[in-house]
Amino acid sequence: MIRRWFTPALCALLLLAPGSLTAASAAESPAPLRVLTRNLYLGADLAPVLAATSPQALVAAVTTVYANVQATNFPERADALADEIAEGDPHLVGLQEAVLWRSQTPAGTGSATHVEYDFLQILLDKLAARGKHYAAVATVTVGSDFEAPRSLPGGGLQDIRLTDRDVLLARTDLPARVFSVANAQTAVFQSHVEICAPASPGCAARIRIERGWVAVDATLRGHTARVVTTHLEPASPPVRLQQAAELLAGPLNTTLPAVLLGDLNSGPGTPPHNALLTAGFTDAWTATRHRNPGFTCCQDADLLNTTSKLTQRIDYVLFRGSITARASDRVGEAQADRTPSGLWPSDHAGVWSLLQLR
Repeated sequence: MIRRWFTPALCALLLLAPGSLTAASAAESPAPLRVLTRNLYLGADLAPVLAATSPQALVAAVTTVYANVQATNFPERADALADEIAEGDPHLVGLQEAVLWRSQTPAGTGSATHVEYDFLQILLDKLAARGKHYAAVATVTVGSDFEAPRSLPGGGLQDIRLTDRDVLLARTDLPARVFSVANAQTAVFQSHVEICAPASPGCAARIRIERGWVAVDATLRGHTARVVTTHLEPASPPVRLQQAAELLAGPLNTTLPAVLLGDLNSGPGTPPHNALLTAGFTDAWTATRHRNPGFTCCQDADLLNTTSKLTQRIDYVLFRGSITARASDRVGEAQADRTPSGLWPSDHAGVWSLLQLR
């Protein structure tokens, strides 16, 4: 897998010992910033839950969806995801769908608090087991924090609660003079969609589906860039465009060089992608791999399709300012990346880039 992060020339550059360059050449060409964007996949398609029209249909849908979450086995997938990160040692990882699944048994009043799957903590634990040192330096709760009952195999009901999060992970094992992060920021977009609450007769109740972003200022050997990760709304093209505009007016409105990592739910040439390019951003993939379509989405909901079904490119590393893209590639898209039981690591491929800060 390391070959997918580093070409021989870049490997030689990155493996230079700290003192092996002159002060002048080190100032001109420090090792590049290594970044990765990774949608973890929450474990199931929520469409059946959102389409439920009665309390009975809602329970049936939640039961089916949560069974799929269990079957797509995030602890097993997290081994593959941790291998990707461990083999590349990115300085920063932008995570989308770093979800938290909780339960309450029996179903009842109040909110579910028993943790079933904490995708973020599971991934951090897998990285630690590999001797890798990462921490969540910025986290925002987005998308959903919803709860509904499912049927238990032995009878009775259990509440299942889903909390969605976007996260930036950063390495913590490097001296501050080499790499550090500061100025963590998080926010929820003002632009959002509203949908009928499941099992709400005549759409009497509505729920907001919110998205957001997280950001840090990352400094690598004296060069600083604003790094942002986000997950734009999949259901509404106008809302996606408005959210892109909020990014440009918010965390990306900076005099620092800027990097945007994320699942933009937007193909190349669509309005959100074009808005970001018009604002001065460069697509790291097309800058380094323009002859390769670089598809990143999407595998089947059960992650068991034997032939890859990636046919869209919606996951990106974009940059603006005093930055040059040295290389980009995908992770999690090859047959060899599947888990021992045949699961893809996610329904998305991840995208990594080596970015030279100047």
